[in-house]
Amino acid sequence: MKNLILGVSALALTAGMAMADSHAKTIRLGTEGGYPPYNFLDDNGEVAGFEREVGDELCLRAELKCEWVTNEWDSIIPNLVSGNYDVIIAGMSITDERDEVIDFSDPYTQPDPSSFLAMEGVDLSGAIIAAQTGTIQASHVASMDGATLVEFATPEETVAAVKNGEADAVLADKAFLEPIAEAEADLSLMGEDILLGGGIGLGIRESDGDLRETFNKAIQSMKADGSLNAMIEKYLPTAAKF
Repeated sequence: MKNLILGVSALALTAGMAMADSHAKTIRLGTEGGYPPYNFLDDNGEVAGFEREVGDELCLRAELKCEWVTNEWDSIIPNLVSGNYDVIIAGMSITDERDEVIDFSDPYTQPDPSSFLAMEGVDLSGAIIAAQTGTIQASHVASMDGATLVEFATPEETVAAVKNGEADAVLADKAFLEPIAEAEADLSLMGEDILLGGGIGLGIRESDGDLRETFNKAIQSMKADGSLNAMIEKYLPTAAKF
């Protein structure tokens, strides 16, 4: 009996140490830093935007020490898998294709409508349409009858392609394009909004199931008290609320 008690005590101590270690470890949050209002770099070079607020609050509720790192979009999944950071929080829509490579948390926002941005008077039928490489918008354009897809590494390059005549329009999240349309007299949102993807979640390595569940509990907590909807309303007013 004494040996059994000692064994149980040892297991409890080991579990407690493992939990302490997980909370002592710094969790690295990887983002693009170039897709406002989801994520961008402020004047001090710090990550800012919707996902900065969400990520900081999730880490606070999960009692995790977190730090932010930036990574180019086209290599953001490979660099998660290789261990350059522990979580992707970069406006990444949950898709079956991505889920074959990594796991996702519960969604922390619903799909934001995608829109076309083009010069005044452009006919979208048979148009050359720009989209960022590896996005759900690029996949959608590729499936459109008569459309020609041109892909670019960054969101800024897709808009520049429309301005310089390389493309007739760009397809991206409405929350990203709307401020550009308001600021540029020659550019307008065109056509109907399109809902793509199954919500946006944290990308996490398949081997980090405990970390995924830790963040899921924090996400559910933010949904339950309305704080997540408040952040969505602040940054993504056209997105559906939970």
